[in-house]
Amino acid sequence: MAQDHSNGGLSLAELARDTGSELRGDPSYRVFAVAAIDQAGPRELSFVHDGRYRSFLAGSDAGAVILPPAMADLFGGNRLLNEDPYLAYARAVELLHPPPPARASIHPSAVIGDGVELGERVRIDAHAVIGNGCRLQDRVWIGPGCSLGDRCRLGEGTVLEAGVALGEGTRIGARCLLHSGAVIGADGFGFAARPDGSWHKIRQIGDVRIGDDVEVGANTCIDRAALGSTLIEQGVKLDNLIQIGHNCHIGADTIVAAHTAIAGTARIGRRCRIGGAVAIAGHLEVADDVTITGNSMVTHSLRQPGTYSSGITAEGNRSWRRNTARFHHLDELFRRVIRLERRLGKE
Repeated sequence: MAQDHSNGGLSLAELARDTGSELRGDPSYRVFAVAAIDQAGPRELSFVHDGRYRSFLAGSDAGAVILPPAMADLFGGNRLLNEDPYLAYARAVELLHPPPPARASIHPSAVIGDGVELGERVRIDAHAVIGNGCRLQDRVWIGPGCSLGDRCRLGEGTVLEAGVALGEGTRIGARCLLHSGAVIGADGFGFAARPDGSWHKIRQIGDVRIGDDVEVGANTCIDRAALGSTLIEQGVKLDNLIQIGHNCHIGADTIVAAHTAIAGTARIGRRCRIGGAVAIAGHLEVADDVTITGNSMVTHSLRQPGTYSSGITAEGNRSWRRNTARFHHLDELFRRVIRLERRLGKE
């Protein structure tokens, strides 16, 4: 990673204080950037939070390393010891690589509708379209090519990166980050069957409401409600390429990994951790503090906290083909076992 000397760097004493770490080393030593442990140079900070990368410590040129206390003796240079080195690293990145400050500007190619209210230091980049009656609070940053439907509301400090689309009436809280290509407030998937087998579209007249401090990944879609609101509570973190159906409710501080699909009207609790490529059927409830491992299919409500898994792990092709063939005979085998048990019970 290229060093950024423009910010003057930070002393290890400052980093220790601001990350809640114990410093073992030179408090006046300054670092200017964060880098991977096998690439860091003398003026860069790195971190190791588990044993998988401990082999890089002995030969690392890093100016300082964030470590758990149990690994303190594995590195001879400056060390910042923290019980949660990953969180300390996250704080250090913010300190050494702060985002660029928002500068108030409206690009000449941007289209601003009637009755739009703009707070202080709002930035609207090229070819963005802001619909009628939108309200953007202080330090909102609208990236190039974004599209906001009528009557959208964006809270203080929220950032929309390039190409984000918001349907009309979408409400987003403060300090949110929506990555490129996210679509918030498109129609939910609602159709009524006609007698002839064709489909009649159900007009989706609800909206999407997103709380404070939410992050939405690239090309993730959150559908507007058929009636009422699709709700994403504060602190939710959504990865790329996620589908959230109409009228879903995602509880505060839940995190969802990529390629997960949550069908309409599902209700997910607070502080849940949902792995990648999970499928959650509609109209289900997931309790608070539930972990669902990757590639699981959830077809019934999970009403108790804990970890849930489904899916089949990869194995050799020959073994997989053999076991799949046997799987199709499980019902026959089950019936044979029942008959044998009944026969033995009579003897």
